[in-house]
Amino acid sequence: MGSQDKDSRWMRFRRMAKNVTGKNMKILKYPLGQLQANCYFLIQGSDCLIIDPADDASFIAEELQRRRLKLVGMLATHGHFDHILAVGEMQASLGKRRVPYLHVNQKDQFLIDRMEETADHFLGFKQTILPVDKIINLENIYSIRISNFKFEIIHTPGHTPGSVCFYFPEESVIFTGDTLFKGAIGRYDFSYCSREDFKKSLKKLLKLPKKTTVYPGHEDMTTVENENQSVLQSINRL
Repeated sequence: MGSQDKDSRWMRFRRMAKNVTGKNMKILKYPLGQLQANCYFLIQGSDCLIIDPADDASFIAEELQRRRLKLVGMLATHGHFDHILAVGEMQASLGKRRVPYLHVNQKDQFLIDRMEETADHFLGFKQTILPVDKIINLENIYSIRISNFKFEIIHTPGHTPGSVCFYFPEESVIFTGDTLFKGAIGRYDFSYCSREDFKKSLKKLLKLPKKTTVYPGHEDMTTVENENQSVLQSINRL
């Protein structure tokens, strides 16, 4: 790829970045990859926590360097390939001493293990995907602190067995992955999906404060209040 192409790509992503400043942290959103999964940079000072490091490791690395940010960790809302394709390459490029762990529920390990095969199927072409090196299992964890980032882990199985949402009460924000979108919920037609679990998970999210801002895995942000009616309808359909 020539420098002109690289520059144009950077400018395209730069325009797509959504910048939101909360009480204690800045949130940047980048829709990445062919499936436009939302990759979020959570920033406090020079520390950066990434949620769903999607399909463009080189861009993510360049953006961290350009903004002079220190990557302190990576979180995955679930194990689908479009949300974690950059992880292996990011870990490899940073070297053994600086390898950031991927925090993910290991109930989705089977999806991580077959990530390359699944990507080939959905994207329609083969690509080399570096394996995820180090994982911290979130299965039995309900609150966590990484550097100065303190947040809760809400377990929301349904879309996948290991789906989780990351809730920051002080910021009144939640990152819902493919569990909840603006005006919709995630798919539940895969063999490993559970409609019953999905119902319970959605009911959990409706218990959050109404003004909580929802950052989904695709498309635009919304609020718990705005999604109340559509979520209730989805629960009735499940």
